[in-house]
Amino acid sequence: MAIDTRELMKQVRTIRVVTGKLVEERLSGEYHSVFKGQGIEFDEVREYQPGDDIRTIDWNVTARMGHPFVKRYCEERELTVIFLVDVSGSQGFGSGDRGKAEVAAEFTCLIALSAIRNQDKVGLILFSDRVEKFLPPRKGRTAVMRLVREVLAAGGTRRRTDISAALRFLNNVQKHKAVVFLVSDFLDGGFERDLRVTARKHDLIACPVSDPREIEIPDVGLLEVEDPETGELVVLDTASARVRTDFSRDMSARQREMREMFRKLKVDFLDLRTDKPFVEDVRMLFHRRRARARRMT
Repeated sequence: MAIDTRELMKQVRTIRVVTGKLVEERLSGEYHSVFKGQGIEFDEVREYQPGDDIRTIDWNVTARMGHPFVKRYCEERELTVIFLVDVSGSQGFGSGDRGKAEVAAEFTCLIALSAIRNQDKVGLILFSDRVEKFLPPRKGRTAVMRLVREVLAAGGTRRRTDISAALRFLNNVQKHKAVVFLVSDFLDGGFERDLRVTARKHDLIACPVSDPREIEIPDVGLLEVEDPETGELVVLDTASARVRTDFSRDMSARQREMREMFRKLKVDFLDLRTDKPFVEDVRMLFHRRRARARRMT
């Protein structure tokens, strides 16, 4: 069901205020120190000074001017950050105050606001079993708010999930390396190959979104459950301890397999849950990445 426009804008404003404060108070400087530029770019040529690396001498200019000149470089600071957000039917689920779509919007806003503080560009790809919308990377707070609005507005789509199709679309439209946040409940299969290709081309971070009721179901007797992506109805006897145990075991095993796949492909991942804040988890992810970068230098 389409969300009311007035209610939608109220949610966007609330998310903007809350995440804006979090960026100022909790993530200030964290983003910049973790997501650096994608290399160096030429800045200028200047006269050689004692102590300069002789490997930076520009021999063409030196020959022309009759004395040594060196090339100076600076970090290519500007990044492109793209949010690849799942808006399939299952994203509308939430057993508490927040649904998975709202958590995805809050997370998108938090990271995107951090990005624009560093003059980076932010883009968005919404997908289900097809690409629903593509917003090319842009700078500025207006671009961030549009991203949040689109994620929230698309939360009611009733379609399946095709992660591979979304990844292939990303790789086709984004030729240069980008920081990519893949936000999904990953209720799909057969996407490992495309995930590997994307992880080699981009700085990919997987962000699984989950709800506690997707792991454990309470004892409420006979429960009719609808698959939000197919509409299929299933009746579960939650009074049966075996039914609850089997359900929890199967779903937990699926999550372990997913995380093991991320580790095997060397893809960073960040768990997002509808029942808990995620800011400290974001900071921990940043710290892990910073520590890893130090070990590699």
